[in-house]
Amino acid sequence: MKILLATDGSPCSERAVEEVARRPWPVDSQVRAVSVVEPPAPLVAEPYMGMAGYFEEAERLKRKQAGETLERAAEKLRGGAGSGGLQVSTEILTGSPKRVIIEEAEAWGADLIVVGSHGYKSWERMLLGSVSQAVAAHAECSVEIVRCGKAVTSDE
Repeated sequence: MKILLATDGSPCSERAVEEVARRPWPVDSQVRAVSVVEPPAPLVAEPYMGMAGYFEEAERLKRKQAGETLERAAEKLRGGAGSGGLQVSTEILTGSPKRVIIEEAEAWGADLIVVGSHGYKSWERMLLGSVSQAVAAHAECSVEIVRCGKAVTSDE
């Protein structure tokens, strides 16, 4: 089985990593953990003098963070309960997460895409968009959306 796991380091993405790591998968299953970096874009056609360096630095920092996120994910996947025989690879991709996750799953021949849901409410979802919703609507393979669930307080 080929599982594409998309993560951005958010709490819900971390929950998706944990979910994949804890499950028993068929022998020789492959997990490809990806993190998609969307390059920052200027709001005007021509950036002001000196702004080009800012965008390059912002992208460099995003790629560094994505690399650290993927390292943590790979460690969890290799050490999880279902990791026996699980082949794990990681890759940082560039572009729009909604589009790139779907394209990568199709190119790789994924059987399943696993993503976390940020759990945005209607206004946030309308303004920010939902990567998990777009992936579920347009992917050619099965998609599992992992939700964070309600936070448990120490009073309970």
